Amino acid sequence: MKKRLTYKNIEAFVFRLWEREVTEDSISEKENELLKQWKNLAEKDLDIAHLKESKERVLSGLEYYFPQTDIISIRSAKSFTTHLYKIAAVIILLLSLGGVFTYTIFIKPDVYLGESGSRIVHLEDGSVVTLLPGAELTVEKSFPASTRVVELKGDAIFSVAKSKTHPFIVRADGFSTKVLGTVFKISQSGKKKEVDLYEGKVAVSSPGVPVSFLKPNQKWTNFGIAHTTAIISLKPVKSPVNKAPAILSLSFNDVPLKEVAAVLESNYDTKVQYPKEAEDKKITADFTGGTVGENIESLAFILGLEVHKKENTYILKK
Repeated sequence: MKKRLTYKNIEAFVFRLWEREVTEDSISEKENELLKQWKNLAEKDLDIAHLKESKERVLSGLEYYFPQTDIISIRSAKSFTTHLYKIAAVIILLLSLGGVFTYTIFIKPDVYLGESGSRIVHLEDGSVVTLLPGAELTVEKSFPASTRVVELKGDAIFSVAKSKTHPFIVRADGFSTKVLGTVFKISQSGKKKEVDLYEGKVAVSSPGVPVSFLKPNQKWTNFGIAHTTAIISLKPVKSPVNKAPAILSLSFNDVPLKEVAAVLESNYDTKVQYPKEAEDKKITADFTGGTVGENIESLAFILGLEVHKKENTYILKK
């Protein structure tokens, strides 16, 4: 079909066609052309014997609802049977096409791709999604429902229409972002996941770690490490003493020491040394609100080690 029809157009066409078949009213040229297209599509994989058997099977089912009496003449009975065959043909056609049209029009999700450049997608609830190159957005036919859910591969910026009663959820690769109305960006690069919040509030959930609640100008990330979560300030946070660390919260749940140390080193501009035999020891810790020194002291306590500082290096040893 050259033009995709909406549900209401298809419904109207089917009932108009059925009515004209039964009353023997003429079918318009446009309707007849569309019917032929449907018929060719439905019958391409069916042989004549199969079609005849299907028509007879549907006809036998319809006869129950149209009982004939003795006063019906042979001619009228023949005409009536002809009508039933027409009805049966229409039903078979619709049933044959059901797998194609029902799935395509009513079930198959809409998929939007950001190919070589960015693509702007306007959703039915008024939300706007900017797909960055390589991104893929999947939207179910039920959208928007009581809960507005979409799926994202790659990176995209969301400007979500506000609704106090209908949450908007973006399911990405291994984590999800829930909002009521806001502007945010989701980035996915391999195992590394990030959510940048520009307006409103969002809740980011990922397996194995607590839900993180973001405020404007904050970023959620897992640093590319499973069971890890952090909230980072996108703007410098000033305190009465001096500029506070960019990391506002940092949590690990059963994460190897070597990966915990790598995160601390890269984000606090420091070095952490520890016994080689302890590098795979699993760490569960919440470093929210601490300075780099306090966080490393907590880490050493979990490991049963002492901390010695030499210039910009923290040495953990027995």
